[in-house]
This record gives sequence, structure tokens and C-alpha cells, in this order.
Amino acid sequence: LYTAPDSCKGRCEEPYSKEDECHCNAECERYRNCCEDYYRHCRPVGFSSSRDAIADEDLLHISEQLYKADHNKARPTDIAINPQYQASPDETGDQEDRSPQPLYKYVNEELFSKPTYASFIKLLDNYQRVTGREEDVTAEELREQDNFLKEVMKTELMKKLFAFLHKKNRYGSEQEFVADLKEMWFGLYSRGDGEQDSSGFEHIFSGEVKKGKVSGFHNWIRFYLLEKQGIVNYFSHNFNGPWDTYPDVLGLQFSWDGFYKEVGSAFIGCSPEFEFGLYTLCFIARPGRACHLSLGGYSLSIQTYAWTKTTYGNGKKYIATAYVISP
Repeated sequence: LYTAPDSCKGRCEEPYSKEDECHCNAECERYRNCCEDYYRHCRPVGFSSSRDAIADEDLLHISEQLYKADHNKARPTDIAINPQYQASPDETGDQEDRSPQPLYKYVNEELFSKPTYASFIKLLDNYQRVTGREEDVTAEELREQDNFLKEVMKTELMKKLFAFLHKKNRYGSEQEFVADLKEMWFGLYSRGDGEQDSSGFEHIFSGEVKKGKVSGFHNWIRFYLLEKQGIVNYFSHNFNGPWDTYPDVLGLQFSWDGFYKEVGSAFIGCSPEFEFGLYTLCFIARPGRACHLSLGGYSLSIQTYAWTKTTYGNGKKYIATAYVISP
């Protein structure tokens, strides 16, 4: 009986084989390599109430905890933004600059001397933005990755995230968690023709250019620093989240050195560990699906995708992208 290689129909509890495109045994949740229809075909009835499953209510609860634990976020006086023109859905592709002023009127750059910010900013210039160009990772850049992970793991926010994932049996130790963070976020894969030219961190936080368009680039710090240098030009926004404090969420249109981003959703004013932690949570709990969270009593959803063409470890998948879904 032939079954589609990317489906779990008729394949539940099939033994792991590295030849398989995706997997259908009970371990696939832990390794984030389940087929997309695993939940439909193989999840036993009532499994969602078992100890290790991450239920929707768990996500709402842990996301509120992480929101409260973001002690390094910007205070209301640290940032002043000027969103100006709100684009309608049929205007986001126009590539028209409808906002003459920059998005950021003011940012208190003392924020950037906090250890997680400083170690994050050091990573941003480590990449070739055009896909198809091999990344040359130096020993210093590897040290910068380790330093960033070390700094974020000192925060209450990332400790809470680890405790949650440990309780759900995803990781046996903090050491195992950090080693996996390094692989899933910084491990290189090819978006082009075989060159090791991309990683989840580069795509989401630093941004890439693919086929003449901006790809990824969902980080407010990166945007602010490049806007200040005159390299990024803010055009408009299509969504302004309901938050009256930070982190806020904007869906925005902009040009990066002449390359256009039609909708680049971003948290504004959160710490690097907040974004890093939420995206990690959603990638582990709901890879390839909308991940529904709660921040300060407001609903928010994050979409993640796994890189399917190459894996690491025991068939684990790298992060392809993660972003806030802006309505």
C-alpha cells in the first residue's frame, strides 16, 4: 500500500528511518520532525491531556509568564515611534513611501548596553544578506553565538521557558536545551543551490535578500539601527497592535537598500530574549502551524516554519522562519 511520503496516513508508530521525509512515531513531537498531518492521523484520543503534550491552554499560560518576565524590555519613555500612514491590504504591495518621517523618533540607546542587547547586536553583522552566498563563520562569530546564548539563559524569561519545556519532557537538562538552541537557530542550511547560506537567526533577526526582495527581517533593533544609518526607509504600516506599552506589534512596509518588504511584522520594544524565547516556544510546540499566545491579556499568534530539506541530530529540523501574524 503506497502512502504519500509527507503524510502519516497508515504510518502511525512506524519505526524511525532517516530516509523518511517526516515521521509518525511518538518521538516525532520531541524531535520536531512529525509530518504535518500527524495530529490528525496518529495522535491518540485524549493525548492532549497526557503529561508531555503541550496543550493550547499551556501556551496561553506560559506566554503570559514570559511576557511578565521580560524585565529588559523598553519602558514607555525609552522609545517614541511615528507610525504615520496606515496602508490598506491592497496598498501593501505598492512600494510607495507614504510616510515622509522615519518610524523611530527616539530610542534610548542605553538599552543596548544591557548584556542581552549588546550580545545580540554583535551577531547582526555576521551575515551575507543575499541568499546563495556561502556563510563563512569565523571562530569569533561562534564565540558571539555562545555569548548571546549564555546571556539570554541568565534571564528569568529563558529560565522559565526551559523549566516549562523540561516539565514537558522536551529537554533533560539546560545544557541539552542550549546545545539545541544553538543548532536550531544558528545551524546553517542552503536556501540557494547547495551553499550553506542561511540560518534561522540570520533570516528572522538580521534579514536576507532573496530574488530581489527582503526575506525575513522581523526585528525592531535591527530596523532602528539601519534606519538611523539611512539604509532602511520606512514606508507605512498595515497593523498596529492593541498594546499601549511595550512590547507592541507593528506590521510594516519598508525598503532596505532598495529591496522591498511588503509586510514585515515585528515586536517593538521587547528584549532580544523575549522574541527569541517566544519564537523558540512556538517552533517547538507548534512547528508549521499558527501558535496562539496571550500577552498582557491580548491574543497574539506566531507562525513558524521548519526547514524541511536538511536536518541535524536525530532528524531534528532547523528553523526556517518565525514571525507574528499581523491581521
